[in-house]
Amino acid sequence: MAAIRSFVAVELGDQVKQRLAEIQRQLKATAPSGSVRWVQPDSIHLTLKFLGDVPEERIGALVAALERTCAPVAPLAFVVAGAGCFPDARRPNVVWIGVEDASGQLRALQQAVEQALNPLGYPPEGRPFKPHLTLGRANRSAPVADLRKVGELVSRLEVGRLGQVEVAEIVLMRSDLSPAGARYTPLAHIPLRGAGA
Repeated sequence: MAAIRSFVAVELGDQVKQRLAEIQRQLKATAPSGSVRWVQPDSIHLTLKFLGDVPEERIGALVAALERTCAPVAPLAFVVAGAGCFPDARRPNVVWIGVEDASGQLRALQQAVEQALNPLGYPPEGRPFKPHLTLGRANRSAPVADLRKVGELVSRLEVGRLGQVEVAEIVLMRSDLSPAGARYTPLAHIPLRGAGA
């Protein structure tokens, strides 16, 4: 029985991806070499729910549940702005660009995804949803001083509003890991068709 490493995401528009690539280039030029494994700009997305390894025969049930629960949700938008590190700049594991969800619609969409998948054995996350776009992950073998330098660079980065992302669908994605980085392939597109669509 084959398993597919999967997650539910929102894809970004080309203009936002180009701006994220510019910020990545700035950071790469000044960050210590090899300190961060950078995400390919075309692969940057907003994760709503990470599922892990899903048995291939369960993909259809996941898609049906997402369609039932998320199709009534209205299309929405969020703003891409700001930058930071998880857990913090002193110990950066993840370098991210921020997402502003002033209306709360993105959080409501994420909760709808959780609600759809919980009965299928994918319980809600134990921690609060913190929407973000991952630019890179710390290389675990990098010296602590190099990672602190990355955190300092991100803290000094002035990232204003990079653009708005219009969300008309969510995507169930497949993630294939390799030494060159993760490769993402859409398994299903689930349109948001609620009021206002």
